[in-house]
Formats: sequence, C-alpha cells, structure tokens
Amino acid sequence: MIEAGATAPDFTLPRDGGGEITLSGLRPKKVVLYFYPKDDTSGCTTEALDFTRLREDFAAADTVVVGLSKDSVKSHDKFCQKHGLGVILASDENGDTCERYGVWGEKSMYGRKYMGIERTTVLIGGDGKVLRVWPKVKVAGHAEEVLETARSA
Repeated sequence: MIEAGATAPDFTLPRDGGGEITLSGLRPKKVVLYFYPKDDTSGCTTEALDFTRLREDFAAADTVVVGLSKDSVKSHDKFCQKHGLGVILASDENGDTCERYGVWGEKSMYGRKYMGIERTTVLIGGDGKVLRVWPKVKVAGHAEEVLETARSA
C-alpha cells in the first residue's frame, strides 16, 4: 500500500458524466482519493453521501474529492443520479490504478475469500505527495476526519 511521503501515482481515468480526470491536472489543489468496493452498496453509498454533504467544506479547504472503483462509467452515472452525488467518480475498470496504490487484494466475507478493493482513502498534497493514508476505512465519521486533516494540511 502507498505510504505518506510517497509521490502519488498519476492517472488519467474516465469519469462520471463523460470525459476524463487526470490526477496531476488537479494541482495545485489537494486531492482526497477514496477507493471504494462497489457502486450502490450500503457502505459505499453512505461514504459517497458523506463526502457529497461536505463538498463545500472540502472546496473551502482547496481540496477536490475523487471516488474511485472498478465500476464502469455507466454504473457511476446511475449511482450519481440515484443518490444525487456531488463528488467525482473515476472508473478504474482494468484495476491498474488500484494496483499502483496497493488497494487491490484478498478479502474475506462469511468465510469466502475473494479479490477486491480495500476501502482506503489517500490525501494528496498540491505537490503530488501523499500526506496521509487511511487503510481499512470504517465509514462512520470518516469524511469528517478527512476534512479536518485536509484543512490542517
């Protein structure tokens, strides 16, 4: 998994609503890059709604919020429309970006092992350096904690 102090791997990925998003193109703003397992599941929906609710506060902290999963742009668009989301959702269908950030790995649910995205958030400074990593995120209160960190960074 990527660590604080490392240079965040750049990427260009398709995004919700069409077009692409490039990490380095967001500089000099800070970026909250949150990796989540699947569109429209309970934890992922709560997380996206929490970040959406705080989007004005993140903007005031000169920070852009980007959610990233392996879901397609079409799935992201449905997810955004269904829940009125206001964050950017990037599609990493081939998993390259997930691999480079070290968030793709073996998971376990009800005794069954499978490969998936480990819910992780990465705060990236305006210079492209990783400021903080939150591995194995618990959704409750997480967006607020990330906002406080972004404000003080």
